[in-house]
Amino acid sequence: MQQPAPIPPADVDTQVLELLREGKSEAAFNCLVEQYERGVYRLCYAILKDAAQAEDAAQEALIRVWKALPRFDGRATLSTWMYAIARNRCLTALTRRRDHLSFYEPDVAAAAETALPAAADHDDCAGLLRELVDALPARYRRAMTLYYYNDCSVTDVAAQLGVPEGTVKTNLHRARAALHVQLAQLGIKDVSQGLEQMS
Repeated sequence: MQQPAPIPPADVDTQVLELLREGKSEAAFNCLVEQYERGVYRLCYAILKDAAQAEDAAQEALIRVWKALPRFDGRATLSTWMYAIARNRCLTALTRRRDHLSFYEPDVAAAAETALPAAADHDDCAGLLRELVDALPARYRRAMTLYYYNDCSVTDVAAQLGVPEGTVKTNLHRARAALHVQLAQLGIKDVSQGLEQMS
């Protein structure tokens, strides 16, 4: 049986706003959850790198969305609004565990020098890449995780992280440069071939 086509985000926004105008907050919230729950969790996981903490942060974000939804005024898109709430929950979680988030990480080349796993299996390129991506500075790791592992477009990554698309492109470029340094040290010359194996 063929799955129904997903509802475009703009149509979801229209539908939710209409339900809110009719006083149907619960139906509006259910519509949001159906459309965005997976994306919220993926964003939380990309930031926190821990499934349990990502689940907690996503649930907290959805609770806040539920409480704030009747006051949603439509000035931002629903996805931007929800992802901003989820990011804030993740930042709170990071602060709680004293893993402070910094948007001014050390130079990417210096980071690449320390990213090499101590005992990497060079025959498992996908596994090696995952280790290297996990060791990248936070802003590069999040962009790579959402773009390659979660199959998000640059536009989607920008919306989820709350940054311009140009910043996403720059961070992806610098992350690939860092990976190239490490893969070259391991004798893997074609980084694009390795990136295709990321899943």
